[in-house]
Amino acid sequence: MNVDIVSLTRQLVDLESISGNEGPVGHFLAHELRRLGYNVQRMVAEGERANVYATAPQQPSPAIVFSTHIDVVPPFIPSSEDDQRIYGRGSCDAKGIIAAQIAAAERLRGEGIYVGLLFLVGEERDSVGAKFANQQANACKFLINGEPTENKVAIASKGALRVELTASGRMAHSAYPELGESAIDKLVEALHRLLAMNLPSDPEVGPCTMNIGTIEGGRAPNVISDKARALLLYRLIGPSENLRREITQTVGDLAKVEFTLEIPFVRLRTFENLPTMVAAFTTDIPALSNWGQPLLVGPGSIHVAHTEGEYVEKKQLHEAVELYCALAKEILPPRS
Repeated sequence: MNVDIVSLTRQLVDLESISGNEGPVGHFLAHELRRLGYNVQRMVAEGERANVYATAPQQPSPAIVFSTHIDVVPPFIPSSEDDQRIYGRGSCDAKGIIAAQIAAAERLRGEGIYVGLLFLVGEERDSVGAKFANQQANACKFLINGEPTENKVAIASKGALRVELTASGRMAHSAYPELGESAIDKLVEALHRLLAMNLPSDPEVGPCTMNIGTIEGGRAPNVISDKARALLLYRLIGPSENLRREITQTVGDLAKVEFTLEIPFVRLRTFENLPTMVAAFTTDIPALSNWGQPLLVGPGSIHVAHTEGEYVEKKQLHEAVELYCALAKEILPPRS
């Protein structure tokens, strides 16, 4: 059955599914996939939040699965379109990808090739859906994960390391700073030291980068601060052990260092004669290790994802259908 990619993308965008509220869009997808004739399983991760796993009746244990996420970042932005683009929250990250993957699965099914579809909750926050799916039995050999890569096949996806710095001091009247100990001064010095660190780089993947995301602390302008905190995010290009050690040594006794989350860096399979890119962002792939060899590719640009003007090019959606079909045929195990 032919899938109207534009219409389906807009229907998905118009269902608000900010992380934590994926229930309605999950039910919609389950209904639509059953209508198309798929066997559908809702993998309940938390409350009404459920992954949607669909397989063709002819192949209940597919070797290839197309996957992406159904949650989006705030705020909700309804869909609109012009001749070239579909706009709205999730249009490229990743509801247009969902539509393209369903359309590709339908085209392949018409040719007697059966792939699975796995749509996940929680990618934008903590990959809770992927972690839950990874505990479920499957026969998948290849996972084609969709994220906005402008239809280029990713050679790697950078990891992420979240760091929390907490500095402690002693309150005093600001007229007599010698009687106190400023936690903010300590935190500022620690951040200056970290900004001066030489971070690793890779000729293919690029540099490890660091962002100071939030800073908070202090009581009032006329009080020497007794506490201060900063949250940092490093984009990893390899194992984190040496970086963790250097961060801790660089900060020294200026602040307490806690590593609150790590998503590993991954290198990915590519193909000759296809354009490639490096995903500087993280994906669900590291949490889906039991779903076969991963590939990462999808329509849309990550540069407009999470923005007020998020959009996906209609042309790229249609090209993605062709690309997903071609990749599935390329990696499909020989028929016996």
